[in-house]
Amino acid sequence: MFAIDWPRRARSQGAGIALAVGLSTLATAAQAHDFWIQPERYRIAPDTPTALTLQVGHGSDRQRSKIGLRRITRFAAVAADGHSIDLRGRLHPGEASDGDFELPAGGYQLVLETDARAQSHLPAIRFNDYLRAEGLTPALQDRQRNGRMQAEGSENYSRRSKAIVRVGACDATTPAQWRTMLSRPLGLPLEIVLDQNPYAHPRPSRLPLRVLYEGRTLAGALVKLTRLEDDAQPFATRYTDAEGRAEFAMPAQGRWLLNVIWTKPLPASSETDYETVFSSLSFELDDATR
Repeated sequence: MFAIDWPRRARSQGAGIALAVGLSTLATAAQAHDFWIQPERYRIAPDTPTALTLQVGHGSDRQRSKIGLRRITRFAAVAADGHSIDLRGRLHPGEASDGDFELPAGGYQLVLETDARAQSHLPAIRFNDYLRAEGLTPALQDRQRNGRMQAEGSENYSRRSKAIVRVGACDATTPAQWRTMLSRPLGLPLEIVLDQNPYAHPRPSRLPLRVLYEGRTLAGALVKLTRLEDDAQPFATRYTDAEGRAEFAMPAQGRWLLNVIWTKPLPASSETDYETVFSSLSFELDDATR
């Protein structure tokens, strides 16, 4: 998707240029939706600096995100007891890595949030295809209801991402603490919450989850499970049910990404048509016990 990484007040000066550039890059940019935190390792030694990158897209379109530090509003590690460690000062996007972190022993969720200043503008056919591919029914229904299926579509969007990391000995965090940590929402506008610990031993056969949007369960959202070592296409997809739940078979060894996207119409006076949130959760399964 073509993103304009500037404040909204600049749009009136740059919209023409932005649209021209956007049309010339649609063939590849429209594929680059998913965004996630990619630690160098998901299982690390205590108090050991570990590099990370911010990734976007899949397959041949996968690349380091070019997001600037000014747009990242939160980067933290949330421990099993709910304590949050501010890590934003450890970010340095665009260098050899995009940042690093070091943590005491335990289980953590790394969490990153951006502002919603980025914008996307696509011609009608591309925008409609994107909405259908990502299951964004609020926007499709809005365009159909208002007779805008042949009009250019626009949105402003934000990124929300979590990554589950294990630091130190497996018993540094108890099974009950893991369950509590993974099922506890972190207050993101759009968030995937696990109802099962994928690191439990023995490993469970199912991976149930919930999707929350603006604090409420979200029905009808398309959730994708992707193996990051082979990420050209999702490994499996599910739609959330009336209670915002979906379930996958527990994946095998490897690095995995869950992602979901949702949107809502904006008032007619807004600069764009919709406000969209991209949310992801990454983790790694290995042969070791929890």
